[in-house]
Amino acid sequence: MDLESLSIFRAVVHEGGILKAARKLHRVPSSVTTRIQQLEASLGAELFHRDRQRLHLSPRGQVLLDYADRLLSLSDEARQAVVGGAPSGVLRIGALESTTASRLPAVLAAYHRRYPEVRVELSTGTNDALLAALVARRIDAAFIVEAPADRSLATMPLFRERLGILSAVSHAPIVRAQDVQDDSVISFPDGCAYRRVLMRWLGDRRIASMRILELSSYHAIVACVAAGTGIALVPQAVLATLRSPPVLWHPLPKVHGERVTPLVWRAGEVPPALAALQESLRLAEPA
Repeated sequence: MDLESLSIFRAVVHEGGILKAARKLHRVPSSVTTRIQQLEASLGAELFHRDRQRLHLSPRGQVLLDYADRLLSLSDEARQAVVGGAPSGVLRIGALESTTASRLPAVLAAYHRRYPEVRVELSTGTNDALLAALVARRIDAAFIVEAPADRSLATMPLFRERLGILSAVSHAPIVRAQDVQDDSVISFPDGCAYRRVLMRWLGDRRIASMRILELSSYHAIVACVAAGTGIALVPQAVLATLRSPPVLWHPLPKVHGERVTPLVWRAGEVPPALAALQESLRLAEPA
């Protein structure tokens, strides 16, 4: 078992198959297949369940994936410590769609200029999906809203967000939850932290009779709100990034409407590329 084999194994898992992994690694599929077979033979364990042309990670493969992530990350750290110089390799980060649209473009552009040898892989998702990906080691860090009280995770508070209710321009002023009692709610799927904020503001009575339309894009959400389909909770910073039809934004009370987006990572696991991102964020102007 060597690091190259582990890297190929991890690519097959993350890319979802031999062909996609081969394209990403710039190898022929037969070479990737051979290395996986050799790795299984050396370990004496089946790492994948094979179903026709599809591969499904086996329980033993899941165990190896955790070690592979740690060993490859440690290898990068060791190389960086010995060689020195600027960080390199891959930095896998996750972020909410709102953070990706409104906060990260400038951050990532500056990071890329300063550390061109680092390849940033960015994925978006809900708060809960990103935390699950972080714990499962599919990403190295995440920009989320609600970080759990978990000692295995470290956090860095970053962006202050102001939340409000978005409505069509014909809607009456929204100050209390009763002002939207007849409206449908448009939101991201379950697992979205902002959706939970909205639920807490609406209260238990409203939740029981709520009509919810789930969408996965702020562009779609704002367009539906503008058309009068319902109301939505949206960070104020997001609106500045969208070319949308006219809508109204009603700020929530401070107890519900102010949130701080943190960067979260696994405690004690800070590869050079992530340390460089953290330093860049510390030096940036407060948002």
